[in-house]
Amino acid sequence: MAVLPPWQVRAMSRAGSDMRWKPIPFIAVILAIAAPIAAQVQQAVEPAVQPGGDIPRDFRAPLRPRALALPAPPRPGSDLQYLRREAMIPMRDGARLYTVLIVPRGARKAPILLDRTPYSAARAAARGAGPWPENILSPLFAELIRAGYIVALQDVRGKYRSEGDYVMNRPLRGPLNPTDVDHSTDAYDTIDWLVRNVREGNGRVGVIGTSYDGFTAAMALVNPHPALKAAVPINPMVDVWKGDDWFHNGAFRQSMVSYVYGQTAARDSDQESFPGGTDDYNAFLRYGSAAEYGRALGMERMPFWRRLLRHPDYDAYWRQQAVDRILARTGLTVPTLIVGSLWDQEDIYGAAALFQAMKGSGKARFALGPWYHGQVNYPGVSLGQLDWGTDTARWFRLNVMIPFLDAELKGGPAANVARVTAFEVGPNQWRRLDDWPPACLRGCGRSLTALHLSDRSRLAFDEPGANGSDTYVSDPARPVPYRPQPSLSPWAKGSTWPYWLVDSQRYLEGRSDVLTYSSAPLTAPLKLAGTPLVHLVASTTGTDSDWVVKLIDVYPDAYPAKPLLGGYRLPIAMEVMRGRYRDDPSKPKAVPANQPVTYEFALPAISYTVQPGHRLMVQVQSSWFPLYDRNPQTFVPNIFFAKASDYRTATQRIFYGPSGTWIGLPVVK
Repeated sequence: MAVLPPWQVRAMSRAGSDMRWKPIPFIAVILAIAAPIAAQVQQAVEPAVQPGGDIPRDFRAPLRPRALALPAPPRPGSDLQYLRREAMIPMRDGARLYTVLIVPRGARKAPILLDRTPYSAARAAARGAGPWPENILSPLFAELIRAGYIVALQDVRGKYRSEGDYVMNRPLRGPLNPTDVDHSTDAYDTIDWLVRNVREGNGRVGVIGTSYDGFTAAMALVNPHPALKAAVPINPMVDVWKGDDWFHNGAFRQSMVSYVYGQTAARDSDQESFPGGTDDYNAFLRYGSAAEYGRALGMERMPFWRRLLRHPDYDAYWRQQAVDRILARTGLTVPTLIVGSLWDQEDIYGAAALFQAMKGSGKARFALGPWYHGQVNYPGVSLGQLDWGTDTARWFRLNVMIPFLDAELKGGPAANVARVTAFEVGPNQWRRLDDWPPACLRGCGRSLTALHLSDRSRLAFDEPGANGSDTYVSDPARPVPYRPQPSLSPWAKGSTWPYWLVDSQRYLEGRSDVLTYSSAPLTAPLKLAGTPLVHLVASTTGTDSDWVVKLIDVYPDAYPAKPLLGGYRLPIAMEVMRGRYRDDPSKPKAVPANQPVTYEFALPAISYTVQPGHRLMVQVQSSWFPLYDRNPQTFVPNIFFAKASDYRTATQRIFYGPSGTWIGLPVVK
């Protein structure tokens, strides 16, 4: 899901920031419609694309704030550095897609970069009146204009000014999409029109985009148009069950409910809002399950929400939509630069997974920067309390992205761009690498190094001498917050959602339902690059459980370089695993009560050097709320529909020792 631009954040939050939850007037009608949903859960997978798309024709949002007016485009003049044109580009089924073209003044034989978005092309190219590209475009696109590129911004079908039906992450034509069109065909038809009708073009086109737009850029690589010569998917939505927007290892990201609502309530998402309070923690807890929360918003009228409720498991519905699986099957023929972020709060899984799927083609490059979701489009000088000392995003755009595009789209010499460009946090410098990951469990050049949990809450690289265990009680009525309260909705006014992955975890250390293990202070730098692995041995008195594991860098208590970082517990990598999916994500099964069970799952990719004097920390807990829905800790067929009586306390036991829990670290030299 793409990071929402500032204008959309304001539009969605203005009316909702001071609202209180209350039943909506037509709730009785909605309940009648919703009643059959739970019974449909076990039905066969239905097509994702159905007549009418995902936006209900007769849905009325509880709130409809006034739409923001578009800034007037600047009048043509001698100081205007660009030309702005609009077009309705016809697709093969007759639908026309609204497209804005920003052309550098005086351009001749210029390549075109296409961004296909559900977030309004008109607004993305109209930030304010002014003669410079920076006046109307993001820094990334403004730099591309100055580098001699034509930028084409297009509303995907069914959103804003484009015709046709909108379907969330419209799948490829096939079992899930019985129509003749998808994002691959729409990109193909658009590129065909651009090379024939943009007189300033040179016949070469690239696709680019962030998050949802990164997803559409990746989909353009399936059966690509001959004129498509380069692609830059940034923080793309790739597998939304394994680790991107909707789920992580089966745990539902209910913080995305507001996004689903905004995207599918109307064609113009910026004109819709949703009821909300000052603290999502209390709101989600009050309504119980995620399905009940959605029901309070009337979301049973939304086809995509109904499909989410019907598919909690990693069944064919999700597997057939996973973009990495699709491109691994179809093959990559277009040079592609995949861009990921180390602290991507929305799509942290997709970029690395896409590179793994496509790197065998020899056409894929990978970049990993110290950013939040989409920050590469903007200044990248800092992230929360972290200061890189330079604009890392601008450096990447000018030294990696544009040289890559110049080589592929302008016919210039080969770019001096490494196969992998990764920012190493700690030394705070870019590294050129031959491959990614440099260290992993299997299949790469260097194996993982075990960091063991031990007695007295210790972490050590030496294997513990004796087995043991620690316990805590997990109470669904008092779930562990994913950040200090109040927990604002991600797009509410005042939310700091982009920074939550770098929040200090110190606030949890006083809770009895969070286990904390720490190492001794390091005496030498510890360089980590790759994919950590969690090898968790645990038992529960319940029959289902979530396991959240965090790898943390603990700063010294006295930190003169930046006193605010003294004692800071900086997350390096964090992830959740839903216990029912430990053996087969497509076939959930109960966890055997009171028996040790081994869970293995990957943490997100890291490129990080822990400095001498710092300590490593591992935290283990069983809820991460309201970011993820609560596990009732009692096995039920579908957690979306868990009843109040299903939520029960459980005693969790974490085992350590020679046969116990360890974290596999990607240690490199």
